[in-house]
Amino acid sequence: MTDTLEQTISCNEPATAVDVLALATGLSKSKVKSAMTAGAVWIQKGTKTVRLRRAKSMLQSGEQISIYYSDKILSDTPIAPTLIVDNKNYSVWNKPVGLMSSGTRFGDHCAINRVVQKMLDRPVFLVHRLDKFVKGVMVLAHSKRCAAVLSKQFQDRTIKKIYKAIVTGKLDSPVQITESLDGKDANTRIAAIDHDDRYTLLQVEILTGRKHQIRRHLAGIGLPILGDRQYSDSRFPQLQLASVSLAFYCPNTGERVTFHLPKEDHPRLSDLRVTPD
Repeated sequence: MTDTLEQTISCNEPATAVDVLALATGLSKSKVKSAMTAGAVWIQKGTKTVRLRRAKSMLQSGEQISIYYSDKILSDTPIAPTLIVDNKNYSVWNKPVGLMSSGTRFGDHCAINRVVQKMLDRPVFLVHRLDKFVKGVMVLAHSKRCAAVLSKQFQDRTIKKIYKAIVTGKLDSPVQITESLDGKDANTRIAAIDHDDRYTLLQVEILTGRKHQIRRHLAGIGLPILGDRQYSDSRFPQLQLASVSLAFYCPNTGERVTFHLPKEDHPRLSDLRVTPD
């Protein structure tokens, strides 16, 4: 048995999911149950493919289930986010580095939506994302209505998203970057807050939400983020990028609200223990 397994199984006769998977894959029932709990097993339900978590779910003849098993992924332990505010229909969190926004086909136990669902015992609907290596403020919806209201604000670009980043290089004056990404418009505003002889602390506002927008835009103008190994050759151990504030219209009251990352979690030049970059 390899450490990673991807397999789709057709059920020949009624049986429990754990029995079908254990027999077809050679995995022990305890490993199958762990994989199911972690969200690594999928089943077709109508037009949707959904995670199947209950080991004793009965499968009927002709049904198909898929398992995406990885010892490495299942051995990961999620890092708990910190609650900033709970407004019942939505909650705001400080997402730590290392916690994903959503899962993959190999599981969702290390994703904030699943972690918060278990913490609050409430449905969770993602309305935006933060990269696994980015920390900071993130809002989650707990009803379909609230998710629709927040999603429309993101689409209408009425939500204000402020980040801080430490970059290699110097910025002399504020800049607005409008280079398109993946064929879509992208808009980023940056301004210097502090600097030393090698690095600059930036305030960054994104008016659009393209994949890795801040990292790609800053690298594209010669100001790569410290710790960004994907778009630069930085060897600093951690990406110096954080979502420090999020402002939107409260789905409950309609009032404009702003939530901030605690100051101690902001990137700061004084905190750098610089390794060769």
